[in-house]
Amino acid sequence: MIMMRMIAYKPLCVERHARSRNYVRELESCRLETASVEFGDYHPLKPITVTESKTKKLGRKGSASSISSPSSAMDPLSSVLDGTDPLSLFAATADPLLSTANVESARKRRDRDDALTVGSDFEPWSSKRGEILARYTTTEKLSINLYMGSEKGKATTPGSAVSEKVRTRLEELDDLEEGSQKELLNLTQQDYTNRIEELNQSLKDAWASDQKVKALKIVIQCSKLLSDTTVIQFYPSKFVLITDILDTFGKLVHERILSMCVDNRGSLPDNFTPESVNDTAKETCLNWFFKIASIRELIPRLYVEAAILKCNKFLSKNGISECLPRLTAMIRGIGDPLVAIYARAYLCRIHGDTVQNQLVVQCVEIPLYLTLYSPAIDWILQCLSYWAAEALLTEMMERCKKLGQNALLLNSVMSAFRAEFIAARSMDFIGMIKECDESGFPKMQGDGLSDIFQHLLFRSLGRNLALADPPEGDRLQILNEAWKVITKLKNPQKREVNTVLADVIKHMTPDRAFEEAYPQLQSIIQKVITYFHDFAVLFSLEKFLPFLDMFQKETVRVEVCKGIMEAFIKHQQETTKDPVILNALLHVCKTMHDSVNALTLEDEKRTLASLINGFLRIVSFGRDFEQQLSFYVEARSMFCSLEPVLVQLIHACVAFCFITIPSLTSIFTRVNLYLHSGQVALANQCLSQADAFFKAAISLVPEVPKTINIDGKMRPSEAFLLEFLCNFFSTLLIVPDHPEQGVLFLVRGLLNVIQDYTWEDNSDDKIRIYTYVLHLLSAMSQETYIYHVDKVDSNDTLYGGDTKFLAETNKLCETVIVQILEHLKSLGKEETLKRQSQLALCFFNSILAHGDLRNNKLNQLAVNLWNLAQKHGFADTKTMVKTLEYIKRQSKRPELAHFAELALRLPLQTRT
Repeated sequence: MIMMRMIAYKPLCVERHARSRNYVRELESCRLETASVEFGDYHPLKPITVTESKTKKLGRKGSASSISSPSSAMDPLSSVLDGTDPLSLFAATADPLLSTANVESARKRRDRDDALTVGSDFEPWSSKRGEILARYTTTEKLSINLYMGSEKGKATTPGSAVSEKVRTRLEELDDLEEGSQKELLNLTQQDYTNRIEELNQSLKDAWASDQKVKALKIVIQCSKLLSDTTVIQFYPSKFVLITDILDTFGKLVHERILSMCVDNRGSLPDNFTPESVNDTAKETCLNWFFKIASIRELIPRLYVEAAILKCNKFLSKNGISECLPRLTAMIRGIGDPLVAIYARAYLCRIHGDTVQNQLVVQCVEIPLYLTLYSPAIDWILQCLSYWAAEALLTEMMERCKKLGQNALLLNSVMSAFRAEFIAARSMDFIGMIKECDESGFPKMQGDGLSDIFQHLLFRSLGRNLALADPPEGDRLQILNEAWKVITKLKNPQKREVNTVLADVIKHMTPDRAFEEAYPQLQSIIQKVITYFHDFAVLFSLEKFLPFLDMFQKETVRVEVCKGIMEAFIKHQQETTKDPVILNALLHVCKTMHDSVNALTLEDEKRTLASLINGFLRIVSFGRDFEQQLSFYVEARSMFCSLEPVLVQLIHACVAFCFITIPSLTSIFTRVNLYLHSGQVALANQCLSQADAFFKAAISLVPEVPKTINIDGKMRPSEAFLLEFLCNFFSTLLIVPDHPEQGVLFLVRGLLNVIQDYTWEDNSDDKIRIYTYVLHLLSAMSQETYIYHVDKVDSNDTLYGGDTKFLAETNKLCETVIVQILEHLKSLGKEETLKRQSQLALCFFNSILAHGDLRNNKLNQLAVNLWNLAQKHGFADTKTMVKTLEYIKRQSKRPELAHFAELALRLPLQTRT
């Protein structure tokens, strides 16, 4: 109970106030003064100033004159506003009759060519449009909310400057959200349709009257209506009506730019390239894309840009292909799934005529292209079948058979349906796989292997069999039809798994075929460790480690090792010392560790370290400490590049130290090892372990003998104990308090054992220790401590100068001072007066260095101690003189000006 008992507190007439210390300023004041060095005008680090002189020639042979004024630089914004408007330039230069004829013929020819892009069996959008409008109707009231902006700036006289027209158009576009709002409510479906058709006509009229900004506003506001799903059953029809306006706008912009490419030679050829497009047309095209990019809301910006997507071919040969991924990614920002799917539909409709061309350009076959639809189909089928009755699933399965046994659809069915449903009909599905049409899967021939689509289908079937057992009578037949699914059966046996691994090694080793099948091999390993949790048996398999050796590519090998470690940490419930497991996992961890290099990301390092630490925590040799330490030493040599692993080993070794130290016989060896181990634990952020070591060290102090054997001679131990305690005090300054143990619980516990320790009668070491305790408590009262341990928050951070903490510190100081003063009083006998003088001066110096002498009571105590040190003539005169001179020097510092008054109260007594 040494740690819990408190030192008896006695009333004290002196309040302890620690002097506030600024350690940084004190350090600076002790440094040598720096002398300035004059370099003159030159200094090697001085920046070089270069004056640039620009000249212009006057006439053919005229002299050059300097231009120093920066005002001659052209303002890029002014140059844009004062330049030629690319949207109106063509009207002043082109022949309207020739342009109209050429553009019309080119448009008809392109429309005819576009119609031939798809086959006759392709259902055009025009027929789908009518079906959608007829099917998706509503009787609910609809509304249209338009925000068309103000009408300012519409009247422009023909004589206005071109720059003024550009400014007006930019202001109109910026004014998009500053005008009046127009809302039409309680519209029937027919009224809504009529209003949308009126807006479509208004768009054409605005365009014809050269009000391009107004036309753009109409398109933007109509596009915003596609974000409203208030009447959700009418949304498909709304989509059709709004996209009609978008189609009109896209067609007008395309024809506008195309007309600007017409010259005396006629219109552009069908297979024109961007190089044949003149600069004016390109500038106009860019202008439209820039205006659309300034639209703030996502949905109108997406739809309007998609409407003029074809205009990209005026700018770049691959412009459309480059824009499609960006537009597709933008759709991810639409939160409503219905709005998002129709946005994708519009993008496909706009770009549908180029899909075939893109497949040809990228050398992608239709079957491979169709596999891209699998994730969407899988998800839809999963949503439909998750709560579906078995009868409905059976009906869907029969429909799948009637659809020509399409492999893509069959694979999605097996991926989405419940595992129990698939497993119970595993032979039916195997029959469907064997008779399946491989459309939707590319073919790839292999040595003794069927087409690749069957492997994908068997893989999907095997995933279900791994979750649910098939009928007992079908298992042998399943094995005969598809031997690879054995590893995916529930509760596999050792012999079966080893046989499969051996067979895979046999087929994949020749000609290093495994290099082409890393994903498949990795999948096999993942299935084995997922459903095989007896790692002692797993690692004892003859073919398991040889199977791992086939992963020659480092990145793949590391991923496999990470999967093994994750499974081991998850399923290994008890500690182990099995040599088979240890040797195998040390090899696996070494593989992960050796993959770390200077380019490895910090997240990857943390992941690898976490897995290795999880393995280290599971290893235990019980009471065989030598074997445990030997394992840690080996692990330390293998995992030296990962700092978190080293910290974990330190944690383990700290625990080893705590168990091993009590077995030592030397008391001072034990207390010092406890202290050193606690310091190491503290440096590695092992706070609970550090507290345990410090408590153990404190509990050993009462057991320190009076004398110890040193080189065969018995010597007093108090000097060694004093040295240990001084070191201990320095460490306690930075040890944070335990949240459940109270303020300064370690310091209180140490003071208790110091008070109870039996000291020699003629020794003053106890009082010297109390003096050092005052130094410690003074340092603990500072706002910021003089030193810290990295990543450890000491009490200055935890308490932040809290008044309750400072009050507790002052109480301890007062209690210690009482002990010191009582001891000084007890030394008043004639034979101990010299000791009294020395201790009084020592205590005076402590108060001078660490106390706040602006406190009157503390100041008076310092004067009394000074007089007591000289009272009986035992004080060293030279020491007293030097001390007084030091006080006078320090009084010149602004923060210690009160030392001047103190110096006047400290007389120097001479011996008579």
